[in-house]
Amino acid sequence: MTYTISSQPGNWSYPTSIRFGAGRIAELPEVCLELGLSNPLLVTDPGISSLPMLQQAADHCKSKLDGCAVFAEIQGNPVEKNVRQGVDEFKSGGHDGVIAFGGGSALDVGKAIAFMSGQTRPIWDFEDREDWYTRADDSGIAPIIAVPTTSGTGSEVGRASVITDLSDETKKIIFHPRMMPACVILDPELTTELPANLTAGVGMDALSHNLEAYCSQNFHPLAQGIATEGIRLIRDWLPKVCQNGQDLEARAQMQVASTMGATAFQKGLGAMHSLSHPCGSVFGTHHGTTNAVVMPYVLEYNAYAIEDKLTSLARLLDLPFPSPDELISWVINLRAEIGIPNTLGELGIKQEHVTKLAPMALTDPSTATNPVRMTQEGFEELYDKCITGKLDVQ
Repeated sequence: MTYTISSQPGNWSYPTSIRFGAGRIAELPEVCLELGLSNPLLVTDPGISSLPMLQQAADHCKSKLDGCAVFAEIQGNPVEKNVRQGVDEFKSGGHDGVIAFGGGSALDVGKAIAFMSGQTRPIWDFEDREDWYTRADDSGIAPIIAVPTTSGTGSEVGRASVITDLSDETKKIIFHPRMMPACVILDPELTTELPANLTAGVGMDALSHNLEAYCSQNFHPLAQGIATEGIRLIRDWLPKVCQNGQDLEARAQMQVASTMGATAFQKGLGAMHSLSHPCGSVFGTHHGTTNAVVMPYVLEYNAYAIEDKLTSLARLLDLPFPSPDELISWVINLRAEIGIPNTLGELGIKQEHVTKLAPMALTDPSTATNPVRMTQEGFEELYDKCITGKLDVQ
């Protein structure tokens, strides 16, 4: 019998409690009861709120618990208003926890609602800077259950939410150790209806997390090992899942790779995310797709500082002529295979926007762990290449 992970459910405990396997969404009420929840708020996005899988999960919870309301007033690249409205719904409904159900935006907003439900300070007072998280009232953080329906952000195993601050059009990371969900349900059956273009975008987001963690110069051997395996899984399974979204094995493998990426990036991210975040906050581009577009340009820019790492990774991926150029070519070919655009220009970003975007990229938290020290001039150069398609490697 051929071993497949989709037929091997498991309970894991790293970095939090994870229930993995097809059909395990049926255990959602049980998880609620184990955490002492009798009336959770189920947070999702409008696109999922009308789908049968969401309605079935909510109805199942209502049949086993005292109550379960659905909140879906959120957007892609979520903003403070989404969190504030969710907190109002949480309080008015007398809810005692949050089920964050959906893609990265739903997970981020759900976690932020649970966190902010017991705080009196504004959300921006808890941005991931220095020790700002210590300002929070720990006793006011509601329990969180995460149920991802995409395989990209890995927010289900993260201690933070990314929320856009409209006052300066920046994405800000809201952090607290207790924003880590108490339990995650990884059910690959929930991801099978994701369209091919979004499957490609979120899959490349998972690759960006694993790859930037791998390239970070910070010392974290545990994260390094996880990132390496996550990259290998994406090499093997992302093209397959983009070709056939009903391939449950491919869906399961990509769920694992996504979770691994978010676990690994505690080691650090880099300029891929620094470039991508301003594009998303100002122009609303899809985060994973934007990361995918800028990926080879950033790898080429950083290559001289991480030549040995890129060569080793090319060797681990069984590329024919292990080198940084070979690794970058693999990324370019993967993007082409799954339908990712080549340039930011194709996403609507123009050279006239660079003077606005480059300073934002420089101050992005991801910049600090890029392998090459970044400057505003460096980001201007990178944006120019990403917009026009200037790459030495083809």
